Amino acid sequence: MSDHITLGVVEGDRVVGSVTHYPDEGNASEQIRAMPVEELVRVQADELKALAEGEAVEAVGLAYPGIVRNGVIEESPNFQQLKGAAMQSAMREALAARGIFPKIAISNDTDVIASGIAAQHGKLDQLVRVWWLGNGIGFGRYPAMEGVWEGGHIVVSLDPNERFCGCGGIGHLESIMGHRAMRLRFLDMEPEEVFAAAKEGDPRCSQFAIRWHRALAAATASNVHMGGPGKFYITGPNAKFVNLAFLNRSVQEMVKMSPLQGYVFEIIEKSDEIAVVGAVVNALRAG
Repeated sequence: MSDHITLGVVEGDRVVGSVTHYPDEGNASEQIRAMPVEELVRVQADELKALAEGEAVEAVGLAYPGIVRNGVIEESPNFQQLKGAAMQSAMREALAARGIFPKIAISNDTDVIASGIAAQHGKLDQLVRVWWLGNGIGFGRYPAMEGVWEGGHIVVSLDPNERFCGCGGIGHLESIMGHRAMRLRFLDMEPEEVFAAAKEGDPRCSQFAIRWHRALAAATASNVHMGGPGKFYITGPNAKFVNLAFLNRSVQEMVKMSPLQGYVFEIIEKSDEIAVVGAVVNALRAG
């Protein structure tokens, strides 16, 4: 679940057929934000039962934005009704009431993208890290490790005016890069217009585009200094704004120790299928 609920059937490391979305019309994000947790559980369980079509289900993987640990969504700034929801046990009960008894695991929404990339690229034995650039900023990691890993809330600015993060914190990566944050910053322009104007040389927009890239570089450099070098995938609806050449130069200015300089970025197209596969991978590994 992100801006909408995406569902699909997985066999091996591929989606069988096509993914479906709920709701399939209207402003999905606003509809989901207005749903109480009990209604979300009912909707997801009904949709999963319809997908199963009476067949046996081995595992169900579920993914939500925010801090997800031990089957509980501890915090979800962009879907505040989810805070504290014991979603794993709630979904287990709802599916059991519908005659479905699978392994169940819930994960952070960007972690499942990392797992899906690992599965589909044959990298289940390697470290995979992902930046998701959208309304919020997500950081995903495969294999999962203990910890919070809320990379979108890494502090990249000491400016006390950087207050646009959805969680309310100051100076966060999401405060600069998040789609919602950009709309709040440029009340008279959409993010697409901001980056288009930057290419045309508009001073205000050009300065922001530089700041936007350097914020991602700073967060990546912090991760490299803590977790080591390697590949970082970039995806999500706003990955289209990334200038890889400038991003790489910015990281090079921040990472100077030679053992840490073996990093690389790759932009991949936003894919609901990858996320669905990753959710199931996590469920099977957790089981």
